[in-house]
Order: sequence, then C-alpha cells, then structure tokens
Amino acid sequence: MSLGRSQLQKALTHLQAGEWQAAHEIVQRDEDSPLACWAHGIVHIMEGDLPNARYWYAQAKRPFPEKWTPSAEVAALRKALSEEG
Repeated sequence: MSLGRSQLQKALTHLQAGEWQAAHEIVQRDEDSPLACWAHGIVHIMEGDLPNARYWYAQAKRPFPEKWTPSAEVAALRKALSEEG
C-alpha cells in the first residue's frame, strides 16, 4: 500500500516529536515508496537500529549519511516531501 501525502506528513510530525514508534506504525505499511522507505530508515536511526536503518535507506535508493542527526534527516525528508507535492 502506498502512503498518501497526509499519512507521510503525520509520520513526519511524529518523527519531529521523537515519537518513532508512532511513525513506525504508519511508514511500515508502505515498503515501495522511496519517501516512506526513507522515513522508515529514520525511524530505525531514532530507535538505534542502524543495520535496519541502512536497509531502509537502500530501499529508498538513498546513501546512508556518514554524519546524521535525526532532526537533520527529518528536515531533509520534510523538504523532499514539500518539493514532490
């Protein structure tokens, strides 16, 4: 199932608040959309599961950042989502 823009926005709101579990509930329903896969990777960064985060970044066809912070990744994802719409 491909997530709609509003669902991705909701997941982003959870990510910004540090609520990675709630974001995970949303993004795990879409394993195909690059933006959802990227969000899924950010969820696993926040969780501390870096091997799984790297997997989801690969699914999103994004390089795993060498120096990352969850807030920077969330901001970049929010920008990408706004540019897509």
